[in-house]
Amino acid sequence: MAVTIVDVARTAGVSPSTVSRALSATHRVDPATRARILRVAEHLGYRPNKAARGLITGRTGNLGLLLPDLTNPVFPSLVRAVQHRAHSSDHQVLMMDTDEDPDVEPELVRSLSRQVDGVILCSPRMRSAQLREVTALCPTVLVNRREHRVPSVVFDSVDGIRRIVDHLGELGHERIGFAGGPRSSWSNAQRLRALREVTAGAGIHLTELGHFPPTFEGGRTAVEGTLLAEVTAVLGYNDLVAAGLCRGLAERGVNVPGHLSVVGIDGIELGALVHPPLTTLAVRTDLAGREAVELLLELLAGGSADRAPRREAPTELVVRATTAPPPRP
Repeated sequence: MAVTIVDVARTAGVSPSTVSRALSATHRVDPATRARILRVAEHLGYRPNKAARGLITGRTGNLGLLLPDLTNPVFPSLVRAVQHRAHSSDHQVLMMDTDEDPDVEPELVRSLSRQVDGVILCSPRMRSAQLREVTALCPTVLVNRREHRVPSVVFDSVDGIRRIVDHLGELGHERIGFAGGPRSSWSNAQRLRALREVTAGAGIHLTELGHFPPTFEGGRTAVEGTLLAEVTAVLGYNDLVAAGLCRGLAERGVNVPGHLSVVGIDGIELGALVHPPLTTLAVRTDLAGREAVELLLELLAGGSADRAPRREAPTELVVRATTAPPPRP
C-alpha cells in the first residue's frame, strides 16, 4: 500500500497540513520541523501525488520562466538556479524564449499563465501598461525590471556603474563612451541614468554612442561610432557587446587596451576566454534566479504583492586586461 501524507504526519508527530506546507511552502514551516518531516518522508518512501494534490489545491505544480534570449550566455546560470530551487520545492519549470521581441511577450505570458501557478519574467521588454496587464493574470515576479506593485529582483545599477567609472577615472580616463542596448530595455535605461549621474559627479565626459542589439555582432556595429567619438574608454551594454567591440576594434588595427579601454557588464564566462580577457561588472544571476523563486513561492503561499518586495543581487567589478591608462597625447 502506498504511503500517504497521513502516514508521514503520524510518524513525524505533526498534522497533515504541516506536512503539506513543509513539502510545498517551505518558508512557512520551522526549519527543524521541516527537516524532520523530510527525513520521515524519505524513510517511509513517501512520494507526493501531484495529480491528486492539483485536484485539491487547484495548483499545477509548475512555474513559468520567460527569457528574452536563451542563447545569451548570461541566462544559463539563472535558469539553473531557478530550476534547482523550484525542484527543491517540488515544482517543475516551463520555459519560453521571446527572441528579444517585445511584441510577442504579452501573448507568451498569457499562454504560460494557463499552464503554471506563477511566472518569473526575466528582463521583459514590453511597455509598462502591457506589463501591468499580464502580471494581473497570475502571481508574477520580475527579474531585472521594476514595476509598481510587482515583486522583483534587480541589480544595483548605480553602485555597479560607480565602480566602473571609479576604475576608469583612477586610470586617468576623462572621456567615456557607452554603447547602449535596446531602447525597450529597462536595464539599459537604468545603466544610462546611472552613468549620467556618476560621470557628471566625477567630472568625466560621457558620450552616448547609441542603441545596439545586445549581441556580439551588435558590438561590432558600434565600432565606427566609438572611433568617431574620440573617447579613450567605452562601456558596452553587456559582455557580448563589449566582446564584439574588442573584435571590431582589433579588425581596425586599434589596440585594446593600448589605444582604447573596453568594459562589459554581466560577468559571463566568455569574458575570461576572449583575448584580451575582458574587464567586466559581474552580476550574480544565480542568486537572482534563486531569489525570484523564493519571492514567487511566498506569493503562492498567500503572501501579498501590494508591498511589492524588491531584492537586490550583488555585483562585483572584475578587472582583467581590457582596461589600462589612456594613451598619451
